[in-house]
Order: sequence, then structure tokens, then C-alpha cells
Amino acid sequence: MSVLPSALLSVKGAVAGNGPDAPVAAHYGQPNAEQRALAEGTAVVDLSHRGVVTVTGADRLTWLNVLSSQKLDRLAPGTSSETLFLDVQGRIEFDCHLVDDGETTWLTVEPGHSDGLTAWLQNMRFASRVEVADRTGEISVLGSTAAVPGWDADGDSVAVARWQDPWPAIGEGGFPYTADPDPAQHPAADWTWNEYLVPSSVLAESGVEALPEGWTLAGTMSSEALRVAALRPRQGMDTDERTIPHEVDLVRTAVHLDKGCYKGQETIARVHNLGRPPRRLTFLQLDGSGHTLPAPGSDVVARPETEDQAATARPVGTLTSVALHHEMGPIALAMLKRNTDPEAGLLVRNGSAEDGWSFTAATQETVVSPQAGQVLGRQTGFLRKGGR
Repeated sequence: MSVLPSALLSVKGAVAGNGPDAPVAAHYGQPNAEQRALAEGTAVVDLSHRGVVTVTGADRLTWLNVLSSQKLDRLAPGTSSETLFLDVQGRIEFDCHLVDDGETTWLTVEPGHSDGLTAWLQNMRFASRVEVADRTGEISVLGSTAAVPGWDADGDSVAVARWQDPWPAIGEGGFPYTADPDPAQHPAADWTWNEYLVPSSVLAESGVEALPEGWTLAGTMSSEALRVAALRPRQGMDTDERTIPHEVDLVRTAVHLDKGCYKGQETIARVHNLGRPPRRLTFLQLDGSGHTLPAPGSDVVARPETEDQAATARPVGTLTSVALHHEMGPIALAMLKRNTDPEAGLLVRNGSAEDGWSFTAATQETVVSPQAGQVLGRQTGFLRKGGR
């Protein structure tokens, strides 16, 4: 299913995004003010390009429990969760935000992923009493850092469902791959995020009038900056076709280490108990003296003594997400080789040998510990942590 441009792109001042976020607004003319409003809990972000898939039927939760990385068979109505569908090598195929309302399980996925997820789920139905539907286009997603007044009310609520991000709390059966296992010490301990599922007809007919009084729209430049600051990985941005959950700290929220067999479980258990993930996500504080931000996909190299050496240095990783935060300035996430020294200074190498290189200095803040698996995977380290 192709992703159509959002109805909110017709709002005055709207500037379309880039890449996977092209169908929605990057900003509405005031990106800094929008980001502050979003951080303060008085703005919503149009994420109507996210895919929406529903599963109904008496067996829906027990069926999804068998297929995915998360324990879902006893999920209470209204409880939000995150789950992964993996390939046989344990690599992430679909990262799903999931909530069940007692009759329907709602899953939202990255733009362009709903077709593949729906087709795969349809093929896995067999004799289970479930129905799968792709509701992308019919239902839109709107994001916010705070509860939107009136959208959680029963009966005449604007939204049909609300997903609350469990990040960075450690779910039942989950495990942190950060150096400090205490979620209260996580840099994003105060992170909150909501996805409201709203009929697309409401956005088409009402536009900004659907928002409560005093609330405004913010673009994806705002939500991406807050996400990067929260060290929150995004599929397709901070992951690739080789990514396993351990590399991006998703064992924290999206994997239950004690549940029954599912596709990819062998890799999950082996890496957690015996090995160390080959790569690790890290947060970068970028030098803000330049006029432009480096592009995602740029090489990351250990900082050498000269730029000539930097031009030919072997990469230690790749820049994955880049944003301009209203307080911290330019920030990024990067996927590094596991054995990269976490204290080393780094350079982001942008451009090409033909067109010329530009370099941006960066300092690291560890997201996934280089020792993850060797230390955190020991049986004595299994500290059970509940949600916040």
C-alpha cells in the first residue's frame, strides 16, 4: 500500500519531510517553537504515514504471543507493549507498537511496512481464530509527549486507541544493555511518548480544529530531535537488515527472555547468554560550529591527528539519525563496532573523495555497553525490573 501525503500537509506553512517522512510535515514554519511546544506537552505530531494493522478474533493475543518476541497472551486491555517479528537469524523484520482494547489488537509500524506485516500475518493464520487487516490510510497516527485532553474519553473520543511508549522502562522478561541497569539512571528516564490512532476522516474534515484549545501542530523535525535525545532507536533509521535487538537495546522493551519458542529466539538467547552483539548503538553530541548537519549514512571514524588521516581512516561505524535539539544543539545516533573505545573522540566524515570531505567532531555517550553479553548476560545479572 503506497503512503499518500497527509491531509495536514495542506496546513499553512507546512514543509514536507524527507525520506520515509516525506508524506508528512517536517515543520510548519517554526521548527524551534514547535519542538519546544512538543517537549512541553502542548503539541502533536502528524505521523499518519505510519502503518496501522489490526488483529481481531478470540485467539489474537495467544496467536501473536507465539509469533513474536514479546509475551502477549495475558496482555490486559489498554496496556501498551512493543514487540518484534524476527527472521530465523534473530534479525529485526518488524518493530511493532502494540495495544489491545479488549476486542482489537492495534499495531503500528514504520512507513511502508504494513503491507509486508499484513501479508506475513495472513500467511501464519492457519486454523487460528483471527482476522488481520491493514488499516493504513483509514486510521492515522498522531504523536505527543503528553495526554491530549479529550482524546482518551470514552464514547465520543477523537481517538480509537492510544499507545504509550514503554521506553526506557524494563519490561517483564526484558533486560537492559546499557552499562547501568537502573532505568532511573537512564538519560531518558523522564521520556514519555504517546501514539493516538485517529480516523483519517477526522484530519481530512477538521484539520487543526481537531486539536484541543491551546494545542498546536509540530513537525517530524521536532519528534525526531526528542527521540534521538531519548536514545530511542527507530527501525529503518537506526537499524538495517542485519540488526539484532541487542545492538539497539530493544531487549529492554520488546523482548521477553523467558517466553516460549518463536522465530529468532535461538539467536536472542545465544547472544544474550554467551556472546556479545557485534555492533552497538551510541549517542553522539556533534560539534555545532558548522553550518550544516552531517547526513545519515556518513562514516564515523576514530579521531586522528590530521584531516588527511581522517580522509583515509577505516570507519568504526555509521551515522544513523541526526537532529537539531532545541537545548542540546546538534545530536545524533550512530551504529559502531562493538570494540570501539567508548572514550575515544570521533569524527563524522561527510561527502566523498571526489567532491571533498567535511568533518564534524563528535563525543560519545554509551547507549549499548561494549561489554553487553559478556557481563550483562551472566545468570547472576538477571535483575527483574518492572515498568515505570
